[in-house]
Amino acid sequence: MSASRTAEWFFDFVSPFAYLQLEQFDSLPPTLEVVPRPVVLGAILSHLGQKGPAEIEAKRVFTYRHVLFRAQALGIALRMPPAHPFNPIGPLRLAVALGGSLEVVRRIFRHIWRDGNDVASPEGFAALCKALDYGAGAADIQAQPVKDALRRHTDRAIELGVFGVPTFNLDGELFWGEDATGLFRHCLESPGWLEDPEVRRVSRLPVGVRRA
Repeated sequence: MSASRTAEWFFDFVSPFAYLQLEQFDSLPPTLEVVPRPVVLGAILSHLGQKGPAEIEAKRVFTYRHVLFRAQALGIALRMPPAHPFNPIGPLRLAVALGGSLEVVRRIFRHIWRDGNDVASPEGFAALCKALDYGAGAADIQAQPVKDALRRHTDRAIELGVFGVPTFNLDGELFWGEDATGLFRHCLESPGWLEDPEVRRVSRLPVGVRRA
């Protein structure tokens, strides 16, 4: 891929799979610009009337085993935080307040998912702010512009049809999940793949039955 392209990356710090995908960004083409978009996954799920994976007990256990397996298979350091799911609002707003760069986002993800730190308690969040050399702390993330920016990102995700995180948006096409990283790379390198007749056919299959 020679031409420069831009993709939005929607994420929530509550997702360990978003952490795993971020750690694979070095495998993406160097001409791709990734724009991080922090979102509130809970708000997206509420909009869709959908439970999160951790809200279904058997799925919760499987998810934690799967993310650990994926981390080990990929050679990515992973340590679960003390409790999950946790309230991610503080870290999300902190990322916005610090400018939302990929480097800031990466440092927060690693603090949580590589090092296994609590970020939901007042003490844990204060430790996160200290780790990022952010002196303003909890007071500054309450600023209305910070809250508004996070809400805009979440609203945009909903408008695009995002239904989970992590999700790439490339020219209106959505690629959801860490396990779709390879598909995303393939579509970057072979943009005509989505126009393949069979891909188009399966994308337009009619619904055979709906639950009452």
